[in-house]
Amino acid sequence: MIKSNFLKDFRAFIERGNAIDMAVGIIVGSVMTSVVNSLVKDIIMPPIGLLIGGVDFSQFFVVLSGGNGQHFNTVEAAQAAGATTMNIGLFLNSIVSFLITMFAVFLVVKIVGKMRSKKAVTTRTCPYCTSEISVAACRCPHCCSDVKPEKVIPAEESELSKDIKGFTKMAKGKLKKIAKITKK
Repeated sequence: MIKSNFLKDFRAFIERGNAIDMAVGIIVGSVMTSVVNSLVKDIIMPPIGLLIGGVDFSQFFVVLSGGNGQHFNTVEAAQAAGATTMNIGLFLNSIVSFLITMFAVFLVVKIVGKMRSKKAVTTRTCPYCTSEISVAACRCPHCCSDVKPEKVIPAEESELSKDIKGFTKMAKGKLKKIAKITKK
């Protein structure tokens, strides 16, 4: 009996949209991690290292102990010799990866925010019984209290839709100018 309830609860949890959305987000995040790491390691850091004198940031390290006073060219060689290293370059790469990832997330959130339209506000809460009532109501249908009617706030078009309309209008104007120029 307990086992079947547990399985039913687990199935209900899996079928909920939030669990699936979370799983998709984790999978996409893991794939994006490798892309961002490659972008930082292979594209961004080499030119920065070249600009400051050919330094490979991934090999920027300090030997803390061990190694018997030897000079090592790579982190791997130092660690193979038993030295304990502080890998500053790898940490810098991680910071740059973090900043790029956060910037990408910021851009996605901004774009999604622009895509959302604002819905018309047609309801409000009664100040006396806290029931939901129409904004135009002058009496609460639940507690019969007198309330002041308010204006309905109309729906607002999304910023993205407004930007597209503005771009389309500008493009039509430019096309008309081009048509005039080519007719002459």
